[in-house]
Amino acid sequence: QVQLVESGGGLVQPGGSLRLSCVTSGIAFSIYAMGWYRQAPGKQRELVAAISNGGTTNYADSVKGRFTISRDNDKNMVYLNMNILKPEDTAVYLCNGRRSGTFRNYWGQGTQVTVSS
Repeated sequence: QVQLVESGGGLVQPGGSLRLSCVTSGIAFSIYAMGWYRQAPGKQRELVAAISNGGTTNYADSVKGRFTISRDNDKNMVYLNMNILKPEDTAVYLCNGRRSGTFRNYWGQGTQVTVSS
């Protein structure tokens, strides 16, 4: 059974930091591309950051320079370090695992991030 479980969300003041974690099971983690998406109320789900199985990263323009995605293939985990958080970063953040060239595409349940004073 495939599971992706996020943690680390919460309430933080503008300018603050959070670190999200996603632990996976049931997949060959090292060959999966991993990503963090977010969805705010009334808005489309959007890609925040992604990391390939080879470690190549890409980011949404809105988070470049503030967020960093990383992975630990030994622990089957992916992380999102978020700095200089802004109110517009408020959303549910979801972990995604995708195997290129297949239909294997898995999602976690999400973790809420709220940036507010």
